[in-house]
Amino acid sequence: MKQTRFHMGMPITVEVVDAEFSADDFNLIFNYFASVDARYSPFKDSSLVGRINSGQLHPKDAGEEMQTILLLAELTRQQTNGYFNIYQDGHFNPSGIVKGWAIQQAANMLRERGMQNYYVDAGGDMAVRGTNWWGQPWRIGIRNPFDTTQIIKTVALTDGGIATSGLYQRGKHIYNPHDHTDAFDHIASVTVIGPTVLDADRFATAAFAMGTDGIYFLEELAGIEGYAVDHNGLATMTRQFPQFVAVTDRIAVCG
Repeated sequence: MKQTRFHMGMPITVEVVDAEFSADDFNLIFNYFASVDARYSPFKDSSLVGRINSGQLHPKDAGEEMQTILLLAELTRQQTNGYFNIYQDGHFNPSGIVKGWAIQQAANMLRERGMQNYYVDAGGDMAVRGTNWWGQPWRIGIRNPFDTTQIIKTVALTDGGIATSGLYQRGKHIYNPHDHTDAFDHIASVTVIGPTVLDADRFATAAFAMGTDGIYFLEELAGIEGYAVDHNGLATMTRQFPQFVAVTDRIAVCG
């Protein structure tokens, strides 16, 4: 069963092969994403993020879940030498953590309900488990950052996460915290495969902000593989990334 609905400003797709999955299960997952959007959207004055930015709420008073997100953001800032930062120009925006975290939480909900074969895709970032309808690993296509109608690489995953950061998904929404004048004209996209979509998403964001150094940063991370496309269309990948490359058929799309 497969459904796509629009939440958090993006299409979200859930596909589950297991026969036990039901329409009520779809509602549970999509309602969860709607609730995350209500709490963490930086574009809603009534959200926790909106109230923090307006001065109505201190982050420390925003609940236990928010503290978890803040800890993850601070950990990522430290792990990336400051290239991942949820604060910009005095504004608080945890979207770079919340997206991957929410996808992972939704995938965990499916696993807790006994599902074995599924993927959860939010805006091209995915958590996958098991196999597709044909009993094969999930095949995921990486979009060409210069022509999103084209797939430039296909990977096969059975358990883990994949995320792509680039300017073609939502325009210029990533910045270099060490150089606010950075034009981001060296790297077009960075795709990361990790043990979870949370790890893939947060490190893809940081690696993209690093520019041409991002792929070397990814190379040094245990359990993380990356694929970067520069402004000339030249692709560079980490050493173990080729083990995930698959033939192009029956694919979902990342990016």
